[in-house]
Amino acid sequence: MKLSARNQFKGKIISITEGAVNGIVTLDIGGGNIITSTISMDSIKSLNLKVGSDAYAIIKATSVMVGIDD
Repeated sequence: MKLSARNQFKGKIISITEGAVNGIVTLDIGGGNIITSTISMDSIKSLNLKVGSDAYAIIKATSVMVGIDD
């Protein structure tokens, strides 16, 4: 995965709170640091995000995205 965003943090998904349209994904990136991101339920499903899976918090400006390795 190559992105222009410099702030990329690999972590483990510790919770997913599902809503009607969006969900909140919480990542433990180590060192006692937790990052949360609100993303669409479609993205959660298409990325097959699950609690316990590895994922990335990718921060560009004020947005936080979640990505996974292919």
